[in-house]
Formats: sequence, C-alpha cells, structure tokens
Amino acid sequence: MFVNGIPLAVIEAKRPDKLKSIKEGISQQLRNQGVDEIPHLFIYSQLMLSINQNTAKYGTIGTEEKFWSIWKEDYSKADITKLTSSINKPLSNQVIDSLFTDRKDWQKEKMQEIWQSGDRVPSEQDKAIFSLLRPARLLEPTHNFIVFDNKIKKVPRYQQYFAVKKTVKGLTDIKGDLPRDGGVIWHTTGSGKSITMVLLAKAISLEPSIIDPKVILVTDRVDLDDQIYKTFKNCGKDVEKASSGENLFRLIEEKKVTIITTIIDKFEAGLRKNKLKSESRNIFVLVDESHRSQYGVAHTSMKRVFPNACYIGFTGTPLLKKEKSTAKKFGGFIHSYTMNQAISDGAVTPLIYEGRMSELRGDKEQLDKWFERITKDLIADQKIDLKKKFRREEELAKSEERLKEITYDIIQHYTDNFKDTELKGQVAVSSRLDAIRYKKYFDMFGNISTEIIMSPPDSREDHSEVDEAEIPEVQRYWKSAMNKYGNPKIYQDTIIDRFKKSDEPELLIVIDKLLTGFDAPRNTVLYIDKRLREHNILQAIARVNRLFDGKEYGLIIDYRGIFGQLNEAIELYKLLEEEGFDKDDINGTVVNVLEEIKKLPQYHTDLWEVFNSVSNKKDKEAFQLHLEPENIRQRFYDNLRNYANTLRLALSKTPFQEETSEAIIRLSTEQQK
Repeated sequence: MFVNGIPLAVIEAKRPDKLKSIKEGISQQLRNQGVDEIPHLFIYSQLMLSINQNTAKYGTIGTEEKFWSIWKEDYSKADITKLTSSINKPLSNQVIDSLFTDRKDWQKEKMQEIWQSGDRVPSEQDKAIFSLLRPARLLEPTHNFIVFDNKIKKVPRYQQYFAVKKTVKGLTDIKGDLPRDGGVIWHTTGSGKSITMVLLAKAISLEPSIIDPKVILVTDRVDLDDQIYKTFKNCGKDVEKASSGENLFRLIEEKKVTIITTIIDKFEAGLRKNKLKSESRNIFVLVDESHRSQYGVAHTSMKRVFPNACYIGFTGTPLLKKEKSTAKKFGGFIHSYTMNQAISDGAVTPLIYEGRMSELRGDKEQLDKWFERITKDLIADQKIDLKKKFRREEELAKSEERLKEITYDIIQHYTDNFKDTELKGQVAVSSRLDAIRYKKYFDMFGNISTEIIMSPPDSREDHSEVDEAEIPEVQRYWKSAMNKYGNPKIYQDTIIDRFKKSDEPELLIVIDKLLTGFDAPRNTVLYIDKRLREHNILQAIARVNRLFDGKEYGLIIDYRGIFGQLNEAIELYKLLEEEGFDKDDINGTVVNVLEEIKKLPQYHTDLWEVFNSVSNKKDKEAFQLHLEPENIRQRFYDNLRNYANTLRLALSKTPFQEETSEAIIRLSTEQQK
C-alpha cells in the first residue's frame, strides 16, 4: 500500500506523525470532489476507499463523511487462504524496479527487508481490498447495488448487501411446484431498511431466472406507504401507489406495472369487490413492519389472493417472543442487524436515557429544590413572576399544572443543551388536548419554538383514551390550522419540511404520528410524556438515532417512568424482557445517563494524559507545540469530545449538580472551554 507514492511501511518506520488518519483521508477525498477542485475525476468512480493497515472505510461520490461505512463479513477458510496467498505472492524484479524508479535506495532496501522477513497475516486493509475491490465484488455492486436516492449516489452497507444476496439465493432455490422461500429481515430502525427494500426489489427485477416479476410493498399506515413510495421514486424506480382496493387489484392485473405500494387494508377492501386470484410464483410481497399483530388476519387475506407468492417481511425492531411465529409464516429469519451492531458500526448514534418523572412529582421539598435549580440564573423579580405562572388555582386541574412544570423543565433542558444548534427534538404526549395545552405553555414561557403534528380530530388514534372530536379546544385548534394550511396533508408536510430544513420549529409536539417511520437526522432529543409499550417503545426512541453532524448521541428524557424511576439504575432490559423480547435481541439498545456520567472521571484522565510529557503545565506554548503532530492532535480532539459531551450530560442531571461542589463544576466547565 502506498500513500502519496511512498510505501506505507516506510512511512510508518520513518515518520509515524505524518501517517494520514482515515478521517483525514475521507475529508481530502470530499474536498477533491468540490466544484473548486477536480470533481470530473470522480464521475465514473463507483467505490471509494480510505484505508490504513488497521482500519478501512468506503463510500462513493458525494457520500458525507458520517456515512462512510466499514465492511464486515464472515470469511470462509478458502477466502482466507486465497487472500493470504495473494498478499504474500513474490513480485517480479521488473515490477519491483518499476515501483522504485523514482524512490530513494533506502526506501527500496527497507521494503525488500520487509518482504524477505516472511509471510504476513492479512490486515484490515487487505480484507477491505479483497472484499470490495476484487473484480467479481466490484462489478456486482456497480450493476446491482448502487442506487441514486433523490440524486444522491448510494452504495450498500454490508448488512444490506448480504441480506439481499441471501434472500435472492433462497427465493431462486425452487423446490418443485412449491412457492419460493421467503422469510423475515430484521434490520434495526435507522440502518437503511427502506433502501434495503429498494435493493431487494432491484435484485429481483434483475434476476434472469425470474420471468415477469411483480413486487408488492405492503405497509400498515398511510405515512409509511408514502415514505416507501417516495424512496422508490427518489431511487428512480418505476413504482405505482394503489389509491384504493379496486385500484390495487387493477394494478396487479396490469403486466407493465412491476412495483406497487399499498397499505394492507386495501387487500381487504379489494377482496370485497374483486375475486382476483393469481397462482403465479413470480409475485413477491414485501411486508414492512411485519411483526405487527394484525398481520395474522392480513396474511391470510394476502394468501387468498396470492397463494404461491413469496412473502418477505421487514422489521426495524426485534420480534416479541410471542410474535416469532410470524417469522415462520414468512419462512423463518433471513438476516438480522441489531441496534447493538448498528451502534458498533457507527451506522446510528447511541441512545442515552434519563428518567425525570419523580423530580417533578415528589414532595414539596423536592419540588422546591427543582424550582431553585431551574431558576438559579434568574433575578428575584423573574423568580416571583415565574412562581405566579406556576401558582395553583382552584379551577386549574392538577394534571394541567403538571404539564406546566414539565414544559418549563423541557425549555430549560433544551436551552442548556441544544438551543442555537442545528439539533432539534420531539415531545411525545398522550392526546390532542395535551398537545394543545403543551403548546400553550411553551408559548407562554417563550424561548422555544414549537409546532403540533396531529391527525384530524374526527379519526381516533390507538392510544387516545377519549374521543376528542367534540372537545372545544381541539376543535378550535384544528379549525385554525386548516384555515392557515388548507388541508391536513399541506399542514403536516409544511411543518415537517420546516422542522427538517429551517431553524423553526425547534420542537415538534406529537401524539402518535411521527413516532414511527419518521426520519429527520437533526432530531436529537425525545421528551416522553405518554405511555408506550412493546414495539412502540423501540420505534419511538429510534426517532433520535439517525446520524447528523455534531450529534454524538440520541437522548430520551422520560417524564412517565417508562424505563424506571429517577436516580435508580435503569432496568430497561428486564422491562423489555417482561414485555416479551429476547434479551439478546435488545442488548445495547439504550444506555442509562447515570452509567454514562460515571465515565466522566476517566474521560477527564484520558484528556490530561495527552499532555503527560509536557513538564510545565502553565506553559501554553508548550501545549500548542505538543499538539503539532497530527496523530497527537487527533487523539486530543477525540478525548476532548468525549469529555465535553459527557460533562454536558452531567450538568443537565440533577444528582450530579446536587452531589458535586460548585467549585468542581466551575473548574470542569472552565477546563472544557
């Protein structure tokens, strides 16, 4: 391997401080793709790698730095033998002379010394080149796996590639007159499940042994249907969306239509009006979120229409123990990619949990402590004014007073941690009425901009305890929203677009909408004031796990005690096991903020260890000179980021502030600056 024409081993031996990091290599490639550099050089590039002996990442043209991926696979014994043989194959004298035509004699001598020392073990660099750049592998992704998503070129992550490969292998292994083998693909939310569906549909359409394939993508909600449809459209695929049950069956009968999206209810509606039945084995039904309980009946409906179809289920959350029978209906598990794997690979951000329920629901002394903490920066008159706003009145329900307290707590927390950044959040509440009241209190206290996303009040949601269609506050809000936006679709699309692309709103107040299937990378913190169970928990918290610049983690703030009480060790996995999940499926999903804060002393030690060799700790110039080498400076940046992010978490946590002296907090903050 060569860097700037110089053998890598020589650089390591002579100038380790000049060895380029993976991150620098990616940044340099991205700079070179800019309009002011040499973008035309990259036009025909399919895969781009940034590698050193121990690490490798890959992307393609325009891939942002945070999306460059690592490649993992289980190598067979034959692969390792072939790779070892390849890297240790002697070079001819002619090749050696060509390599060192413009090099110094000592460089050639050094490399020959290394070559003559014996066989070497394959490195991560060797494995990456073998996996991605050998002719068969390079040509296959170029033909089958590269897609354009809204004009952005994308290459598959390893879990997408192997899931598609394994699925196609199974469905092409035909056994007599039996239907093709299907199954369930579990790829954790946020890891590119929708693109995996696109890649699979593309692979099916390109498979020569499948004549006139028809792919039907089934979801259980209109917003998910819209999302899947847009993903396929953005990737340049010809896709039709069924507008009704009758339209669905008409599209199924049309030979020119190969990809259809629909919501599952349209199968039932279509069956009531049509008697369509296709015996074809070249129909492939891809069912999104296939773990949901209603798929028991729906699966039967689909089987009535397509008795010989191949059924492939997709899910972003692990299956409940009781639901794993669903996988058998689809043919068993094909491939899985857990939250823990995704975090380890850097495909999603870690999730950190903090419970704040008891802090606001304790006795008077506890509430007084909370009030003093959140008002520590206010002058006396401001405190008096705030107390008036919190004052209990005869006609004010205790539950509404609680909403007011939580609102102010959210404002303080968001302001301290995310205000004036590009990072945003959601507030999940139980009902439309709660959403409207929260909005009222956010507006009353000011400082944070919010908007509500709700469905029309004449359609009840699964988690609403009462029918709110007749509540005057809900009616007034909805009428006002429709006067402003015109119709529900424009209302929702406009607010979501502003949330994703503009400075305001900073927080979205949601009930059930946008707690599943909502993808906004800058969405970083989820404040929860509603009951969630089973898959709803995992789906909701995954809203904040997408990658975004400056986002080190997704944060869940729990005001309902979903995961346990404040100041207690989190028992998330025990709770989820009680909900019916297997422990191995959920391991690593969420980290308790208290556990993360415990790392602060170690992060502080790691930060100062960078400067161990600086004898005079008062000499600023000595510190600057010490950071001149790139490898030391990068280590400093990494350690500083760990310390600063954890300190910010700690400062937002009540026990840390109560148990740590002001002098230490002040010193820590000054050191961070």
